[in-house]
This record gives sequence, C-alpha cells and structure tokens, in this order.
Amino acid sequence: MIMKKNIETLHPCLGGQLNNARIHLPVSPVCNIKCKYCKRAIDNYSDRPGVSGGIIGVDEVEDIMTRALEICPQITVAGISGPADPLATNHAIDAFEIIDKNFPDIVKCLSTNGLCLYNRIEDIVRVNVDAITVTVNAVDPEIEARINKGICIKGKWIYSLDAAKILINRQLMGIKAAAQAGIFVKINTVLIPGINDKHIGKVAKKVASLGAKVFNVIGLIPQADMSGIREPGCDAIDKARQEASSYMKVFSHCARCRADAVGMIGKDDLRYEIYGDMNIDYENFSHG
Repeated sequence: MIMKKNIETLHPCLGGQLNNARIHLPVSPVCNIKCKYCKRAIDNYSDRPGVSGGIIGVDEVEDIMTRALEICPQITVAGISGPADPLATNHAIDAFEIIDKNFPDIVKCLSTNGLCLYNRIEDIVRVNVDAITVTVNAVDPEIEARINKGICIKGKWIYSLDAAKILINRQLMGIKAAAQAGIFVKINTVLIPGINDKHIGKVAKKVASLGAKVFNVIGLIPQADMSGIREPGCDAIDKARQEASSYMKVFSHCARCRADAVGMIGKDDLRYEIYGDMNIDYENFSHG
C-alpha cells in the first residue's frame, strides 16, 4: 500500500493543522483485552477515551458522514477508536469500506490495542486505512502484566504473564506489518506512575525500530483498577516525552477524545448535532 494522502498535514493528531476537524465513528462494541485503567462507558458526559453516547450501526455510516461534512466541511479525518477495540469485530473494517468507496479523500484512521492488528492487516490494507494508532504501554511482559489483566483470543481468555507476552508480540508484529504496508503508525502510551514511567524510552526505541512515526504520551486517568494511582503531573509527562523524542517525533496536544468526538480539537463539539440520541446497546457492549 502506498500512502496517497499527506497524512501529517491532514490529520490533526499526527502533527497536522488544528483547524482540520475529525469525526470519530463509534461502531465498535466489543473489546478483547482487560486493561486495568480502562472504564468504558455509554454516556453523554464523560470526556475521555472509551466513552460514547451509544453505538451506531455500520449501515448508518454513509448518512452520518454526509451530514457531518455538510455541517463541518473542515473534517479531513474519519477515525474509529471505539468505544471498544475496532479490530475485535468486523464493524470498523466494514465502516471503512463504506468510507473508502463514498468519501475517498477522507483520511481513514484506526486506533487499536494491537492484539488483532497483525492478523487483520490484509483487511486494513484492502479498505485503504491511512493511519493506525496502537496503544503500547510496555515492551517488557513483567510490566505489561501489571497493566493488563488478560486477553481474549477466539473466545478463550488468557491471563497474567502469558497474556502480556502474547499481546506484546502481536502488537510489535502488527506495527511492523502496518509500517511495511505504507500505513502511518502512531503509538499511544498511557503513562502510569510507579509502573511504566521509567520504561517510556524503551517503548519508543522499540516501536521506532519497527517503523512507527509518532509517539504520544497519555497521562493515566485514575479509574477502574487503577483508581488509587495518582495522575502523572506535567513534569512526569514532559520527562516521558523527552525520553521518547530521542527516538521519534512526539505528539504533544492530545485531548484524550471520546469515541464519538466530532469537530476541531479543543474548539467545538458537534457530536450532538451529528449523532443526536444514539442506540444504547448495553447487551453487546462487552469484553469477549
């Protein structure tokens, strides 16, 4: 796959202009890993990743994109980041296929935990995904096992150190395969004081060697099993960014967006205009 768009100019989360807007399409209801810091939710008030006002159907994507571009013609990116993992089901791939056919100039961006990335790379290339963000919190299984409780593969849950080893291996294989396919790869790392805060440089060095282009440090939001860990301060985040910058470009204006965010980062919020009252599908909003 050859990158046909100037991704870094068009995508506000990859170094592009902040007057470009994005739309997140919340089509993905199922997650396949159990991060200890994650608290996914269906609501209209939490301002963080893993949250949306509901789940939209793939059959709604074309109409939603058409309406969004009419209301906000500055949209250059259609992203799918959740509210669960986009590669745990087929919803995201099917949605990108619709966007690729009907809105070919829009940058297609996928955010994933990376567990299924390597195995889905052919599908990702087929629908011309332009950019992928992979959340990699550690490249040391001992550290990863403190962050993630387990992974689900073909309906079977694997836990502890075994899960950490498999997840890291699959993440790294997927990053390399995506980069080799010409897809722009960005890395998100959640900075967790006392767990991976001294490990950021090693993560950045490894992913850079596999072809990742941009690194983003996200401060922990204390919640779920990590509600008792303090949120890292500005000094800790700056230090982590400095360590990562020795190996790759660092992105520094992450807004920790919802999975249904629409508009320009930090300037407007058009999700109510675009989505209205979404289908709240609690039954299928799950792990597994």
